[in-house]
Amino acid sequence: MNLNNLRPAEGSVKSKKRIGRGAGSGLGGTSTRGHKGAKSRSGYSKKIGFEGGQMPLQRRVPKFGFKNINRVEYKAINLDTIQKLAEAKNLIKVGINELVEAGFISTNQLVKVLGNGGLTTKLDVEANAFSKSAVAAIEAVGGNAVKL
Repeated sequence: MNLNNLRPAEGSVKSKKRIGRGAGSGLGGTSTRGHKGAKSRSGYSKKIGFEGGQMPLQRRVPKFGFKNINRVEYKAINLDTIQKLAEAKNLIKVGINELVEAGFISTNQLVKVLGNGGLTTKLDVEANAFSKSAVAAIEAVGGNAVKL
């Protein structure tokens, strides 16, 4: 097999319709647009949400809910993930920088440590937030939970 004899699979490539190229092509005349009306004319574009005069969905359905502008989004990291990272890289302190280097978070994300899994080694863990169970598990093995 060489680059010069590569071909697409049989029937996988279709030629495009050449619209408006005379009556003999079968796609001349109205050029697949039908007869008359706005849709047959150049420059036509339907307004977003227009339903042919029927009351559109976004006006039929009432507004509900709200977005809390003060909401703080955290990336959740479990203790078992931190334990695996510490074992793989021989760490005694796991912070934001170590999590970024390992690819668990990006530089602009906030981190919350959750208590799923558990720790077996004494670690100092730095994060933006901790769950109560995570703090208890970290301190149970003699480590520190440092809130940034």
